[in-house]
Amino acid sequence: MESRCENCIIRQFNSLRAMSKDELKKVSDSKTTKKIKKGQPLFEEGEKLNGVFCVRDGVSKLSKLSANGKDQIVKLATKGEVMGQRSVIAEESTNLSAVAVSDMEVCFIPKESITNTLQKNPNFTLEVLRHMAHDLKEADDVIVNISQKTVKQRIAEAFLYLKNNFGEDDEGFLALTLSREDISNVVGTATESAIRIISEFKKKELIHTSGKRIGIRNERKLRELVEGF
Repeated sequence: MESRCENCIIRQFNSLRAMSKDELKKVSDSKTTKKIKKGQPLFEEGEKLNGVFCVRDGVSKLSKLSANGKDQIVKLATKGEVMGQRSVIAEESTNLSAVAVSDMEVCFIPKESITNTLQKNPNFTLEVLRHMAHDLKEADDVIVNISQKTVKQRIAEAFLYLKNNFGEDDEGFLALTLSREDISNVVGTATESAIRIISEFKKKELIHTSGKRIGIRNERKLRELVEGF
């Protein structure tokens, strides 16, 4: 029963909450649930999507390949988020790639279920527009951050973001572990620069590390760094 859309609490986080019970039942009858292993792709940049992915559990990185062959991570999609909406509605190839950064469970909803409801339910259409507008705002913030903040500020901000959004484990490390390469792709710098700054933060006792894991030791100092003090 739990995997039925009409009984799923996850939809409260996304545009599906504006669907009627009947519409949700139709979506539920047409969707498929998939388990994605860490490191596996959900879709590739340039792919034509014939549906959207609703994240039930886990985290995916959404990234764009730059001209120099480096990935820029635009967003981390978490529980409740719908991926591929813009591509399906605009009937365009997807602009981003999605790869699991932890084991995931996703529901794949066929395109027809979304487009049919868009044509009949103005509340759902408005909700989809709101989510797309929010994504655009986030993309604007990424552009401003990359152009106006130093790499050190962006890395400090990334650590604070990971703590605030995903929390910490029992040992005081960030609950979501990103590779050094992923961290560099989030902030838009070379992996070597990210590694150098992480070890500098460690020397200054702003963070502590164990293998790939990173924990925040001095949140106030990191915040001051982000704010330019």
